[in-house]
Amino acid sequence: MHIAFKSDVGQNRTTNEDYVNWFTNSSKQPLMILCDGMGGHRAGDVASEMAVSHMGQAWKETTFSSPESVSVWLLDAVQKVNKLIFQKSLDFVDLDGMGTTLIAATYLKGQLVIAHVGDSRAYLYRDFQFKQLTEDHSLVHELVKSGELTDEEARNHPQRNYITRAIGVKEKIQVDLTSMPILSGDLLLLCTDGLSSVLSDEDLKKVLKNWKSIDEKVTEFIDLANQAGGPDNISVLIASFETGEEERT
Repeated sequence: MHIAFKSDVGQNRTTNEDYVNWFTNSSKQPLMILCDGMGGHRAGDVASEMAVSHMGQAWKETTFSSPESVSVWLLDAVQKVNKLIFQKSLDFVDLDGMGTTLIAATYLKGQLVIAHVGDSRAYLYRDFQFKQLTEDHSLVHELVKSGELTDEEARNHPQRNYITRAIGVKEKIQVDLTSMPILSGDLLLLCTDGLSSVLSDEDLKKVLKNWKSIDEKVTEFIDLANQAGGPDNISVLIASFETGEEERT
């Protein structure tokens, strides 16, 4: 398994409130985490970095024998991080109202497990097919599901950045969990809406299917988002899965 990631402030922002990193535990099992913070006076970058760092540090002490056990851990870990950030926002006036999206993904025994809150996304590229794995927790997505907006209308809606779930905003949070088999040659893309809101699925697919390295693909995504105006912070992580990896894990 190979992982590449990058975060960029974008063209129209002065502060980067995104945070992305990955970690391994005592069994060399990976945990990839990407967050998009929100809140005034730098509170967003505090929330996103807290979420990634605290989950990552907790992960380092773990080891798992099954995808089921890692699923239980992820749900519990996200709740703990949520409570930690929520309490911090109560303790400091300048952090009041801070929060963050969160998407955390791990790979164990041929299985991908994803926990997610908010509108940061996970995509899978497999055999020239491209699929979104997560469902946005956002107002416009609810309107699309109900038939009140088309996908195109949602892309340009003035409230497209309004999310209905975020880490740290309430004492408890509902977490979505996704699990699926991974095959050799698959590519996993995690990104904030600084990428997905300005590039179409076809744009994303085109980059993933080219023959560049995943490091080059990450850089290309950042460049394309900035060329499209870069209205928000842009964070991208790509993981590639190789032949025989299922057996070695």
